[in-house]
Amino acid sequence: MYYNGLHFRTIKMESKFNRTLVTAALPYANGPVHIGHLAGCYLPADIYVRYLRSIGTDVKFICGSDEHGVPITIKAKKENTTPQAIVDKYHSIMGNSFKDFGISFDIYSRTSSKIHHQTASDFFKVLYDKNVFTEEITQQYYDETAKQFLADRYIVGTCPKCANTNAYGDQCEKCGSTLNATDLIDPKSTLSGDKPILKETKNWFLPLDKLQPKIKAYIEKHADWKTNVFGQCKSWMDSGDGLQPRAMTRDLDWGVKVPVKDADGKVLYVWFDAPIGYISATKELLPETWENYWKKEDSRLIHFIGKDNIVFHCIIFPAMLMEHGDFILPDNVPANEFLNLEGDKISTSRNWAVWLHEYLTDFEGKQDVLRYTLCSNAPETKDNDFTWKDFQTKNNSELVAIFGNFINRTLVLTHKFYEGKVPEATIYAKEDLLVLEELKNASIKVAKALELFKFREAINEWMNVARIGNKYLAETEPWKLIKVDEIRVKTIMNISLQISCNLAIMAEPFLPFTSKKLFELLNIKPLNWPAASKTDNMVNGHVINKDELLFSKIEDAEIQKQLEKLQQNKLENLANTKPIEIKTETTFDDFSKMDIRTATIIAAEAVPKTDKLLKLLIDTGVDKRVVVSGIAQFFKPENIIGQKVCLLANLAPRKIKGIESQGMILMAENSNGELTFVSPIKNDIENGSVVK
Repeated sequence: MYYNGLHFRTIKMESKFNRTLVTAALPYANGPVHIGHLAGCYLPADIYVRYLRSIGTDVKFICGSDEHGVPITIKAKKENTTPQAIVDKYHSIMGNSFKDFGISFDIYSRTSSKIHHQTASDFFKVLYDKNVFTEEITQQYYDETAKQFLADRYIVGTCPKCANTNAYGDQCEKCGSTLNATDLIDPKSTLSGDKPILKETKNWFLPLDKLQPKIKAYIEKHADWKTNVFGQCKSWMDSGDGLQPRAMTRDLDWGVKVPVKDADGKVLYVWFDAPIGYISATKELLPETWENYWKKEDSRLIHFIGKDNIVFHCIIFPAMLMEHGDFILPDNVPANEFLNLEGDKISTSRNWAVWLHEYLTDFEGKQDVLRYTLCSNAPETKDNDFTWKDFQTKNNSELVAIFGNFINRTLVLTHKFYEGKVPEATIYAKEDLLVLEELKNASIKVAKALELFKFREAINEWMNVARIGNKYLAETEPWKLIKVDEIRVKTIMNISLQISCNLAIMAEPFLPFTSKKLFELLNIKPLNWPAASKTDNMVNGHVINKDELLFSKIEDAEIQKQLEKLQQNKLENLANTKPIEIKTETTFDDFSKMDIRTATIIAAEAVPKTDKLLKLLIDTGVDKRVVVSGIAQFFKPENIIGQKVCLLANLAPRKIKGIESQGMILMAENSNGELTFVSPIKNDIENGSVVK
C-alpha cells in the first residue's frame, strides 16, 4: 500500500496474506483482570488490531473466557458454589472490564458454550480417528480422602529441577519447566492436604516425542520471532530429555467430555480444549466464513500471550493443528514477559494487584492514562515494574505537559487569532519544511515499530511528534510574532493544526478515547492511518471547536490512596496467612541418608534463556561442583559470591537446561514464596562441615 509516494507497509503480510486473525490468550474465569494481564497480551493485541483496521487490513480479534481449568473448580470449592456459577460471575466481570477499557474484541466468547464443546469434541475425534493419540494406562495420583483422581493443579510439591516447593503437577511457575505430576518430590493434594497414592487410570496422550522433528522444523522456520519466544522453544527442543508425551485427557467431571468409548469420568485437558476456543469463537462470530481465517493459506494467525503460555501456543497447539491437517499454523506468537507491581510479583492469592474493574472506578475517564503507562513500560524483553509514582509521572510529565500542552496551545491560539478557523499557509520557512518532513515520516516510524511488535518504541515515536510540535511552537513564538508578522503566524498555526490532526490519527491504536475526543475538538471525522503521512488534513477555513483539556493532573493524594490500599492488602494477607504446614512424618533413617554440608558459593552466573535459574560453583571443602538453582528472581549473581550455604551434597545429579547439577542448596521460603539462604550462623565454620 502506498500513499504520498511513501511505502509504509513493512511486513510480509502485504504480499502473502489477505486476512489476519489475532487472538489474545483466553483468561481463566476464576478472578478479575489485573494490570499484569493487560500488559502481558491484551493491550498489545488491541493496539496491533486497531492499527491493522486503520490501514484497511481484513482482521478479526478473537478472545473469550477459559472456563474449564482446575483453577475454576478450586475456586468453586473455596466459595462453596458450582463451577458454572464461578464462570458466569467472572466471565461477566472480565468481559465488561475489557470493554470499558477499550479492548476492541470482535467477539469475547466462552468455552462453556455449546458451540465450543462441539468444536473441541470434533477436533479430538479427528485426531482419535487418525490414531494420533497413544492410549496408555498409567499410575496417576489419587486422593483417598476426596475419593478422586488429582488433575495437575490439584497437586503441589517440590520441583525436581529448581527445588521450588510450590510447583504444580503440570508446571513449575518459577523455572518454567513443564512437569508431570509424578515428577514432583513430596506431592500433596490441594483438596485434603494428604499425600496422594498412585492408582491406575487410562488416558489419551499426544506423542510429542514422536512429533518433535515436525515441531522443530516448524519452530526453526520462525527464527524471526521475538528472542524470548524463539529461545524458549529452542530450549525445549534442545534439552536433554526433549519433548515428552502429554496426556490430553483428565479424570475430572468439569470440562468437555471425552467423545470416545470407555471415557466415563474424563474430560479434555484444559490446554487441549482452550486454544480450540479460538476456533469455536471464530465460528460463533462468522458462522458462514470462519474457515477463511483458519484454513486458507493466505490467512495469517497471530497469538498474543504471556510468556508462561509459550509452550502451549508454540508447541502443543501447533502439534495439534498439524496432526489435524485442516488448519493453518500460527505465523507469529509475540509473547511478553511479566509485569511486577511496586517491586513485587503480582499475586492474585495475596491480592497484590491493581484490578482493572477497580481502576476504572477509582480513575473514571482515565483509561488512556493506564493504556499509555502500560504500553510505554511494556515488559517486552524482560520483566518490568509498575509503580503508582511512575503512573503519575507518565500522566503529569508526558500526557499533560507534552501532548496535552501542545494541543491546548494550538487550539487556544487558533481561536484567539482566527476565531477557530484554520488559517492558510502561504510562505514556508526552512524550519517549517523540516517540521513537515518529520511529520510525514512519523507515521512510517510508528507503523514499522507496530508491525515488528515493538509497542514501547511505537508509542515513544508517537509522543515524539508532540515533542516536535512543542519545540516548534517554543522556537517560533507565534504569540509574540503575531504583532509583527501575521502572514508567518498563519503558516505556523496551520502546521500546528496539521500536527494535531496527525497526532489524533496515530493516537487511536494506543489512546482510543483521547483520539476520539481530539477529533471532536478538531471538528472532523476520525481519519484512518494513511492520512497520517499527509500535511493538509486540516482544510483552510475549517472551524474547530473550543478547547478542552485532554488530560488533568493526578495529585499526590490520589496516588497515596492507591499505595495505602496495597499496603492494607499486604497487612490483611499477612494476618490471614497460615503457617506452612509441617510435612508428614519421616524416620531418622530417612533423614540420616541426607548428607548436608556447609559450603560457599565461589562463582555465579545466569543460565542463558531462563529467568529463574542461576549456575553456581560451590566449594564444599571436599570438591568444587556445579549446582543449578531456581533463585534468580531473588538474588543477583554478583551479590551472592562468598555466600555461605547448606548443601544437600548426595542428591543424585540431574541435568537442568543441559547443565549437570550436583546437589541442592537449602533455602527457607516464607508464605509469600520469598527465599532466603539457610546458612551457618558463624561465617568462619569451614566448608564441608556436616549438618546434623
